Amino acid sequence: MTEAPHPSNDTGSGGDSPDWADRMEQAVLDAALDRAPDLGWNARLVRAACEANGLSLGDQELLMPNGARDLAVLLWRRRDDQAMAALQAVDPATLKIRERIAQAVSARLEAGMADAAAEKRAAGFLALPINADLVAGLTWATADRLWRWAGDSATDWNHYSKRAILSGILVPAMTMRLFDGRAAAEDFVARRIENVMAFEKWKAGKDFDAPLRKMTETLSRMRYGAKAG
Repeated sequence: MTEAPHPSNDTGSGGDSPDWADRMEQAVLDAALDRAPDLGWNARLVRAACEANGLSLGDQELLMPNGARDLAVLLWRRRDDQAMAALQAVDPATLKIRERIAQAVSARLEAGMADAAAEKRAAGFLALPINADLVAGLTWATADRLWRWAGDSATDWNHYSKRAILSGILVPAMTMRLFDGRAAAEDFVARRIENVMAFEKWKAGKDFDAPLRKMTETLSRMRYGAKAG
C-alpha cells in the first residue's frame, strides 16, 4: 500500500518525491471521510475518493491494492497518531498505572470521534467477519503503542498478556464510544481496568516458570541420573 509509485501523469513539483504515496494516501483518506457518511465504507467509496484526487484506476490499484481494507488501515493509524499526539501533553510518570491506561484509552477513543459519521461506517466495515484478522492486528498495534506510552518495558510473557488484555478492552470501548456515548464507554473502560488491576495483583509473585523448570529438571534427571539438576 505504501510502496506505490507516483502516477505517470503527475507533473507537479512534488511528483517525484519519495513520499508521494504517503501524501496521496492521506489526501484520499480525507476525501473518503467526507463521502463515507453517504457512500458507506466500500469499493465505491475508494473509487470516489481516488477520483477526487485525480487518480486513475491503475493508480488506485497501485496505491490501495486492498481497496476499502487499506483505507480502513489508514484511518485507524491516523487515529492512533492523533491519540499519541494528544498524550504528549500528559506526563505518565505523574499517574498511577491504572490512571495511565485510562488516560491512554480515553485519548484513543476521543481521536475516533473526529469524524464520527465516517468512523461509524468504517466500524461497520471492520465488523465484518472477513476483517477479523485485520482488526486483531490493528488493535494489537494500538495496545502496544498505548502500553509503551504508559511506560511498560516488559519483555517476558507479561508483554503479551498486557497487550492481549488491553486489546480486549479497546474494540468494545471504541464501539460504545461511537454508538452509546462517552459516559457508557468510560464506565466500561473503568470496570475493565479494575479487572486488569485485580489480575495484575493476583499474578504478582507467581512463579509462572515453575512448570517449565520442573519439567526441565525431571528430563535432566532421566538423562543424567538422580544427581543431575
